[in-house]
Amino acid sequence: MSFPFKGIGFDWAYTLVDLGKEDDRSPLKKVFGYLSNKDLSLPDFEEFLDQSRKIFHPMIESSRTTNQEAHFEIALQKLIYQFDIPLNEDISLKKLLEIYYLEVYSERKLYPEVISVLNSLKNIGVRMGIVCNTTNPRFMKENEMKAAGLEPFFDFAIYSSDTPYRKPHPSIFQLAIESLKLKPEEILFVGDNIRLDIVGAQNVGMKSAWINRERKNNSIDGEPDYELHSLIDLLRIGSPAL
Repeated sequence: MSFPFKGIGFDWAYTLVDLGKEDDRSPLKKVFGYLSNKDLSLPDFEEFLDQSRKIFHPMIESSRTTNQEAHFEIALQKLIYQFDIPLNEDISLKKLLEIYYLEVYSERKLYPEVISVLNSLKNIGVRMGIVCNTTNPRFMKENEMKAAGLEPFFDFAIYSSDTPYRKPHPSIFQLAIESLKLKPEEILFVGDNIRLDIVGAQNVGMKSAWINRERKNNSIDGEPDYELHSLIDLLRIGSPAL
């Protein structure tokens, strides 16, 4: 198979992984259930959930304009502080984050073609990495990657929760270029979001592939170099058909 790029950067959500039902109620209920077994004075769950959203949702909205990521870890710390919940060896922030995100990740599934496509690309020597906007802490994203069985395919993973700026800021794409040790034009970036992934990658000189599984119309001012309806279409890039 002839492939015209030496490296590929992948988005995560809705590119490699279907996030399923995105809802904070169920994971926060798991956290609340854990705390309820610790002989603590707690509010009722609906108040706990409401306060969590009042803390975290403005952080998310702000991140969309500043390109500086919202960190759920900080939001959870504020929530714990607000209700005077003591953190100790038994109730650690890390433990609460693990409980929360294990429930979040239970809804997620790899798209069926992902493993075979990544395996084909790896076999022809294409270097690959992840560039992902996420509010999740790195240690949980690493756990998710390992559980999904994708760790062997990627040379690096860059998470916005671990960097100064999120996509589409040029700096996060520059980190990918440095990690791949390639020229920007030798790299293809694959993602599902025109503004964040496609325009962001093109602004630093990468080529781009829009994964458009639902065959939506592009209503944003940005034109991908390639349009894919499945990751299998990646393997056809360079052929006259695509």
